[in-house]
Amino acid sequence: MTRRLWRLLGVIGGAAVVLSAGFVLGLPFSSRAQQSAQTAQQPTQPATTTAMPPSGDYVGAETCKGCHEEAFNKFSRTKMGRLFLKQPRSAKEGNACESCHGPGKDHVDAGGGKGKGGMITFAKNDPTPVEKRNAMCLSCHTKGARLFWQGSAHDSRDVACTGCHKIMEDVSPRHQLAKETVIDTCGTCHLQKRAQTMRTSHMPLREGKMTCTSCHNPHGTVTQALLKEASPNDTCFTCHAEKRGPFLWVHAPVNESCANCHDPHGSNHENMLKVAKPRLCQQCHVESRHPTSPYGRDTGSLKFVMGRQCTSCHAVIHGSNHPSGFAFTR
Repeated sequence: MTRRLWRLLGVIGGAAVVLSAGFVLGLPFSSRAQQSAQTAQQPTQPATTTAMPPSGDYVGAETCKGCHEEAFNKFSRTKMGRLFLKQPRSAKEGNACESCHGPGKDHVDAGGGKGKGGMITFAKNDPTPVEKRNAMCLSCHTKGARLFWQGSAHDSRDVACTGCHKIMEDVSPRHQLAKETVIDTCGTCHLQKRAQTMRTSHMPLREGKMTCTSCHNPHGTVTQALLKEASPNDTCFTCHAEKRGPFLWVHAPVNESCANCHDPHGSNHENMLKVAKPRLCQQCHVESRHPTSPYGRDTGSLKFVMGRQCTSCHAVIHGSNHPSGFAFTR
């Protein structure tokens, strides 16, 4: 009985020692966790910085403002101006005006004026090569949609970033475009495509439901015509998913390219067709099945081209899933 009692007391004492040690050892860790939680709860004060003070060949934004006050005030109201002049995130942004135009010391020492001091003006008559001007923009804008700018259609034709974007003042609601809308900006060069959007059958660009950049990426792609998707069909399928298929009976020209029959920029025929029906169909089907003349008065033409449209019978011309729809009739 005595031995059992001593064993019981020993077990109880050992447990008490273990609990005491755990409590003592746990105190530092508990306090550290509490300190971390308190630190995380403390609000962090945002760092407020302004344009960097002049140093070296840089003279500072205030010096630029002394001569270019009107341009400076316009720039200060833009998104980039508020960032560069009020809250720069790096030393480069802190140089404000000189971040893009280059160091201004030589320009100031020469007494100012156009063409003095080797400043980059980004004007149309600026002797600075377009490649160098664009490099100033691309030194910050390197990611996203500009990944394939090098060697793109616009880059290879020496199109300057400032040809489409206006940095010194806000003209458009978004993207600092040179014109008020995307269509107006693209239309300054692509006059024919802009004129096509004015035709009776057109994409809803004029209505503001889409823009040129809904299908094209002007900053460069690896596809034809700067399309965002891998092919013209994939671009159309982003909206016209019901035409994608797969179909049991596939119409070959449709499977090849939607642009074989449609003009996506606009047409004066229904559904943006390149040519009016039935002439469109008979560009390929003149001598198959029941030959007819597009607008013939003979019996064959009158019999088989009801209402002058092949689609009066061949209704599902984009493809059919009906077992008996090999002729796209159902």
